[in-house]
Amino acid sequence: MSSKTSMAMVATLGFVTALSGFLIVTVFQATKPAIEENKRLAIQQTVLEVITGATADKHFIINGQGELLEAAPGMKGVNVYAGYDAQGKLLGVAAEGSAQGYSGSVDTIYAYTPACGCITGVKVIKQTETPGLGDKTITDKAFVANFEHLEAKLDAAGKALANAIVAVKHGSKQHPWEIDAISGATISSKAIAKGLNGSAQDVLPKLVPLLSKIEGAKP
Repeated sequence: MSSKTSMAMVATLGFVTALSGFLIVTVFQATKPAIEENKRLAIQQTVLEVITGATADKHFIINGQGELLEAAPGMKGVNVYAGYDAQGKLLGVAAEGSAQGYSGSVDTIYAYTPACGCITGVKVIKQTETPGLGDKTITDKAFVANFEHLEAKLDAAGKALANAIVAVKHGSKQHPWEIDAISGATISSKAIAKGLNGSAQDVLPKLVPLLSKIEGAKP
């Protein structure tokens, strides 16, 4: 093969690579708004599902200074989603939790009800656990019942949960902040508990002082 032929092949390969990269970036940029909108709609639907009775929602950001702001594209901070009834009364606030499971992250959206200081609903929005085991966290009625009234009260200083949310061996639950794990899906159960605890420990101390502002906001 002559040097000219080799150079031509290299040039062609370089052109194809550059063109492929350009097309990938172009397609990504073109589809990004649609992807973000679909994600927003999916989260909105889930928020209305986990906050019992909610018919309207509002997305807020708690920024690094602890300020509550109406969410806008590109904003950085903690995402919280308020759920209201038809009369505009605040019923609860939803937040996101995530922790590593057996084969990937287990992501959730959970509802916090200020009136009881408890988590009153959880939806798994992403999980890649072993089929038939990890998906029990979505379908097992006894496990889902853990989240009808899971205690998430703050300590006296309001800086952390009074009791960490933990998963315990199936059948050994004794306290309202414990999650009765599923037999055969302990890792997935613990991942959900870890995700909820990590999120609640971080989000609730920031959220609770802002509840009056969230209650006064219009959905």
